[in-house]
Amino acid sequence: MEITAAMVKQLREMTGAGVMACKKALVETDGDYDKAIEVLREKGEATAVKKAGRIAAEGVVRAEVRDDRLGVIVEVNSETDFVAKNEKFGAFVSDVVEQVFATNSATAEELLAEQFVKDSSKTVKEELVSQISVIGENLSIRRFAKINSDGIVVPYIHGGGRIGVLVEAKADVVNDDVKEALKNIAMQIAALNPKYTERSEVSEEFIAHEKEILMAQIKNDPKESQKPEKVIEGMIEGRINKEMKEICLLDQVYVKAEDGKQTVAQYVAQVAKATGSNLTIKGFVRYETGEGIEKKEENFAEEVAKQMGQ
Repeated sequence: MEITAAMVKQLREMTGAGVMACKKALVETDGDYDKAIEVLREKGEATAVKKAGRIAAEGVVRAEVRDDRLGVIVEVNSETDFVAKNEKFGAFVSDVVEQVFATNSATAEELLAEQFVKDSSKTVKEELVSQISVIGENLSIRRFAKINSDGIVVPYIHGGGRIGVLVEAKADVVNDDVKEALKNIAMQIAALNPKYTERSEVSEEFIAHEKEILMAQIKNDPKESQKPEKVIEGMIEGRINKEMKEICLLDQVYVKAEDGKQTVAQYVAQVAKATGSNLTIKGFVRYETGEGIEKKEENFAEEVAKQMGQ
């Protein structure tokens, strides 16, 4: 029986297994979908698909830099923290890092469709499915970023991979003092989670929206709403400035400041002067494992009972 692309597509949609795996299963079973699904299950492909319905919100973030200029950061998720510390999982994450260093893809979806760097006979997606079968949990290559800089890139990992940061800077002089300063700034980013590098990155729409919210808050306050218009405007500007100091990296108070007042911008200027380097922060990437993923509450006893058919 001729196995058409449409048949392979249908089986793939039914099982989520790789294209070649679906084609081989259909050839082996002469186009019988039910038998082909059984073949995939026996080989672990369909089992992996069942696991793919589970929420992968744990895992690790890995950040690495080569030649001080090329940096990558990736987040690979698992279902449990236990698996995130597994040696096999760690090896797979290392392979994903290598894939990102080599890739020109811009999204995780594009990355999954590529040939796997460690074994060109399969795609990244097919290797992921294989790892799900071996490890026994749903896994996900959630996101990645790559910085190819004409300056310097410094990585930082916090909490064994819970948070990862890449900091990009421009520097006329690159030495250990500059790298140490950038690592300190990366630690600041990990701890205080700024949204922007500097105020110029904050859109006018965002500021206008924040002002609307602050004005509504003032109007709903019986005392503040009675104040003169100019006073209210001053209050709003003051609160906007306070928010900018929280969400903009260079405006934040430097966490290691001895006086508790020095900003990150002032710290950068201090380091630039001390090292004779025109040091400027160009940007950063910060990933925190599982951020934004709604974790599903599971009853472990019920899960075990289901697997045992009770």
